[in-house]
Amino acid sequence: MADLALKHLTLSHFRSHKTGRIDCDKRPVAIYGRNGSGKTNILEAVSLFSPGRGLRRASAEDMMRRPETLGWKVTGLLQAGPRLHEIEIWSENGAARQLRIDGKSAAQLELARLSRVLWLIPSMDRLWIEGAEGRRRFLDRMTLSFFPEHADATLAYEKAMRERNRLLKDQVRDPHWYGALEAQMAVNGAKIHAHRRATLEFLEQAQAQTETAFPTATLELMQSEGAMPDTETDLRDALTESRFRDLAAGRSLVGPHRTDLYGVFAAKGVPAKDCSTGEQKALLVSLILANARALSDLIGMPPILLLDEIAAHLDAGRLAALYDEIIGFGAQAWMTGTGPELFDALGDRAQYLEIQETGGVSEIVMKSS
Repeated sequence: MADLALKHLTLSHFRSHKTGRIDCDKRPVAIYGRNGSGKTNILEAVSLFSPGRGLRRASAEDMMRRPETLGWKVTGLLQAGPRLHEIEIWSENGAARQLRIDGKSAAQLELARLSRVLWLIPSMDRLWIEGAEGRRRFLDRMTLSFFPEHADATLAYEKAMRERNRLLKDQVRDPHWYGALEAQMAVNGAKIHAHRRATLEFLEQAQAQTETAFPTATLELMQSEGAMPDTETDLRDALTESRFRDLAAGRSLVGPHRTDLYGVFAAKGVPAKDCSTGEQKALLVSLILANARALSDLIGMPPILLLDEIAAHLDAGRLAALYDEIIGFGAQAWMTGTGPELFDALGDRAQYLEIQETGGVSEIVMKSS
């Protein structure tokens, strides 16, 4: 199994970190400090080494350190298998994020060729009891880890849907205006649906093939009204048939943007939304681990994991089991907690950082295990 790990990370004017430098190896990285000291900001910086907007879905402007607002820069030395790559990510005065890989300008999707980064953050703890949009985003993040082209299909689908929705709101009834847009939605919507279904199959296989201390989840794609058409032709026909209903609603009511992820605690047969808080968190951890194991099998190296405040809602036994599983498949996991005692079960199998905050400035202090 090849290694995927950040060996070096520097931060400049990123969030609360005026400057910061971390040198590490492929072992898990345990980060601790008081609430508000800047721990999650480090994880957010690492999340930028994958396509997308990062774990907070923040704009480049929001990532600037205040009050200077000079822009920011994150650099890293990424080991991907036998090769090391120099990655530079930056924004000037809040402008769109820019990327260089090995000294050459690159598009964000190029990062998917080199690395995979998965995360679990506290805002996801309510995933099963909040709206469908958050569950779709969670599913699409997992899907993107298997199918980097999923991002292009999603962007193309959403662009065509926005234009169709504009026609619907303006009560345009001429069918000629809709044909081309619906064709684009159909071809990309079918890809999105196929990618999502394949992702659920990957997760199901990974859960079935591994013994774990965490409960397995049975997952299903649900459509808010009727079944999601499986093929491009069926989706195009469904969009055509739905025009009058969509005109009344002023928006598109058929397609993958209406899909929901339904989860069940497999051993108990209880819907995830009805489980206890601790069970819901354990199911999320189980899915992230399944995602990581499936990716390891698919690409030959484990993804980088970002686990923010991971100890919340996990008892000591499950927390120790989580650490053992991470070590077992060789992932570099960046984890945060308020104190070093939360990582006692890791011992010298991890490297440790303390984040100290003074006067609004975060300082990164390396600690011995």
